[in-house]
Amino acid sequence: MSDVRICPSCQAQAIYKESKEDVTPSYSAIQDEEALKKVAQLKKAFEKARARCDEVEAELARLGDK
Repeated sequence: MSDVRICPSCQAQAIYKESKEDVTPSYSAIQDEEALKKVAQLKKAFEKARARCDEVEAELARLGDK
């Protein structure tokens, strides 16, 4: 995941990066398209976790019936 912080110059949400050579911080504004992609990724991960949780609950119920 990206490191999202508030930009000190414009007070907007921005992706924070540090240069590896001289450790200079840089901020790049988050575009609506990037935000929508992240939301889609999070939804997909949530659905995958929910499906796995349902599988585990079904397995626990099956083991509890024995």
